[in-house]
Amino acid sequence: MIATVTLFSATRIAHVLRQQSQLRDRPEVGLRILVWLDADAPPHIDGLDGATILHLPPGADGLRLAAGRNAGADAALDTGADLLVFLDADCIPGPDMIGLYSAAAAIHSPALLCGPVTYLPEGSVPSDETDLRAATAPHPARPAPPSGTTVVAGSDEYPLFWSLSFAVTATTWRDLGGFDDRFEGYGGEDTDYAFTAHERGVPLVWVGGAHAYHQHHPTSSPPWQHLDDILRNGRLFADRWEVWPMEGWISRFAAAGAIERHGDGWVRVREAV
Repeated sequence: MIATVTLFSATRIAHVLRQQSQLRDRPEVGLRILVWLDADAPPHIDGLDGATILHLPPGADGLRLAAGRNAGADAALDTGADLLVFLDADCIPGPDMIGLYSAAAAIHSPALLCGPVTYLPEGSVPSDETDLRAATAPHPARPAPPSGTTVVAGSDEYPLFWSLSFAVTATTWRDLGGFDDRFEGYGGEDTDYAFTAHERGVPLVWVGGAHAYHQHHPTSSPPWQHLDDILRNGRLFADRWEVWPMEGWISRFAAAGAIERHGDGWVRVREAV
């Protein structure tokens, strides 16, 4: 049985409704799990009938993305799922995504399976398979092999793993032990998961054609609203792996004068004195 797992909150209800409308009638998906991350209990939402909704309130340092994925995976495994497909709240699954993840899992085991993601422009709201195929333009920062093919990543590519869209078998999930739930708030937990896979010899596999489509939402670059999360989670990551994650964001914050080196890490400028 294939289960999908998605984390969401009040700010992403419209996006999740579009996502779930593409998953609801797919016969290969036996279970759809949604994990509500806001403090208040989830409201009744028309259009989510048939999905299992769990509630995981925030922790002391923010939304519990790592723990939320773990909770969703545990619920899926308890129901008998043997393939877990994790899809970000902003992502609409492509028409071939589930099938290609399933086919790749049959070839590569164990493996951390990762499909290409297209970032949709503002105002783009695909409504059917034709719209999705026409919009396909995978983000250039990640490999996108031809549809129906797979490529095993090199050791240097594990930092490219992202949690927008990925799949693992139940056995691989158990072997890796899930996400480190000490990560709270934005950033770091998915790279930590990928590094754990590398440490344990689990291949990262790029799955051609397993497209997902990231719906537009306002954001900032770099993500100033997540600066403290990035510093806190970056420190946690560095304590384990002896390297800082999210190097692109760190460089941008440093160039703007918001953070600076302090010992072997990074802190806000006001904390370095």
